[in-house]
Amino acid sequence: MFRKKAGDAMMDMLIEWGVDHIYGMPGDSINSLIESIRKRKEQLNFVQVRHEEAGALAAASYAKLTGKLGVCMGIAGPGAIHLLNGLYDAKLDKVPVLAIAGQVETDLMGSDFFQEVDLANLFKDVAVYSQTVMSAEQLPTVVNQAVRAAYDKKGVSVLIIPDDIPKMEIERGARVTSSTLVQSDQIPQQQDIQQAEKLLNKAEKPIILAGKGAKGARDSLIRLAEKLNAPIVLTLPGKGIVPDDHPLSLGGLGLLGTKPATLAMEEADTLIMVGTSFPFTGFLPENAKTIHIDKDPSQIGKRYPVDVGLAGDSELTLSMLTGLIQTPNDGAFLQKYQSQMNDWWTRLKEQEADNSVPIKPQRVIGALQQVAADDAILSVDVGNVTVWMARHFKMRNQKFITSGWLATLGCGLPGAIAGRIAYPHKQVFAICGDGGFQMMMNDFVTAVKYDLPMVCIVFNNHKIAMIKFEQEVMGNAEFGTNLQNPDFARYADICGGIGYRVEHPDDILPALEKAVSGRKPCIIDVVVDANEAPLPAKITFAQMTGYARHMVKELFQEGTIHKPPL
Repeated sequence: MFRKKAGDAMMDMLIEWGVDHIYGMPGDSINSLIESIRKRKEQLNFVQVRHEEAGALAAASYAKLTGKLGVCMGIAGPGAIHLLNGLYDAKLDKVPVLAIAGQVETDLMGSDFFQEVDLANLFKDVAVYSQTVMSAEQLPTVVNQAVRAAYDKKGVSVLIIPDDIPKMEIERGARVTSSTLVQSDQIPQQQDIQQAEKLLNKAEKPIILAGKGAKGARDSLIRLAEKLNAPIVLTLPGKGIVPDDHPLSLGGLGLLGTKPATLAMEEADTLIMVGTSFPFTGFLPENAKTIHIDKDPSQIGKRYPVDVGLAGDSELTLSMLTGLIQTPNDGAFLQKYQSQMNDWWTRLKEQEADNSVPIKPQRVIGALQQVAADDAILSVDVGNVTVWMARHFKMRNQKFITSGWLATLGCGLPGAIAGRIAYPHKQVFAICGDGGFQMMMNDFVTAVKYDLPMVCIVFNNHKIAMIKFEQEVMGNAEFGTNLQNPDFARYADICGGIGYRVEHPDDILPALEKAVSGRKPCIIDVVVDANEAPLPAKITFAQMTGYARHMVKELFQEGTIHKPPL
């Protein structure tokens, strides 16, 4: 009687779990698995990336965008090692990813064979579940367990599969488990709700800080804010939960945030944190009563002292609290910062209209705002571009992803690839600095190969500009931040895409309009001002004095005054 090979059974189970594509690079220790994928290519697409890191970052981005399992794979040794950066991005941003890593054959393990690496220890820190498969019969059970763990614990599961296992037939009577995940709603304890009720009904200057754990709870969040007369501030991973132009929104918080949000936080007497473990506690109130809502009890009070912890689903918990508000404040606190927010948007609009050459980065975001559809996918790389997008782009119903906690350069393009695969009929943008884009630019040809129309906007200033600014704020002279860049527009053409180079502000919008109407992957190479610093919304005295020290060092390096060029 015919018995199924372990590799075939594994792919069938992934299809049962709803997996429809895998990112990876073929190689000798996973060729048997690749063959199993090939035989199911109508149901399970293999997306060949040019670097396994791009595959892992794309898998993490797919999970961030959809909530579904992202899957990537790599060969033993170098391929598996290359996966790590993207897997850490998934771990720290808490999204479900399955990594399939090849390994040398079982009889060669422990013999220091070619490309053998101790993968169990390699993945130990990054994974919520990691298992080396040692028999064909074991594989089906651990596949289910790995996927279930990734979903339940919102993290990375790793299956290390020696090269001989997928070719083995599964004996009859092998253990069979279910490809199902059971979840339940979580609500806080009644005594904690009662404590929160007392604080909320006494609040005169309440403010809400919402993170990505509040996604899917927009309506409940807004209803509570309306009942409390409380402004809403968003973390960077939470950008878009509430539209940026909503009257209750004060935008983001921190170095990437708005001045009204910073000042409102300083004045608030009651802070409601929803679905966030915000790390930059210096931006939070010093003496406010604090209520922290999170589905994961271990996050409550982890970084900032709280008065009441509510361990529960954000939507359910917010709805419960809204019904308990009896004595809202007079709204003066909210109105004060709504007025300041209107002034803030006016100032940003003026920056976006700047007609200087080199082009101001803010001008690019203003043009992007005009062409981006209401449901566009925005994959934002790390660096100064993160600041410009966080401050200037008014999110409505778009999806916004970045590398939030790991903040790894190079995430923009893989995120756009994942966005186009997840949402093939939507606009997709990668917004990248020149440093971040060059880390993964080889996978632009992946977008071309698989006919994934997208627009990659590269802010080209020949600098690792955020590091330049950090050095200056520390009072140091700029060092090691210059970049030697190619012509990114020509590179797009060479790869089979479309490229536009923009050097004048008036050419930005026409280039974007042509790019979004095209049917090919596109790179818009925008030459921007390297000296436009992403200044914090509120500048501290230490930052001012540090920058002053930097200017002195620039003038008197090595005891020599540098004369400006003629």
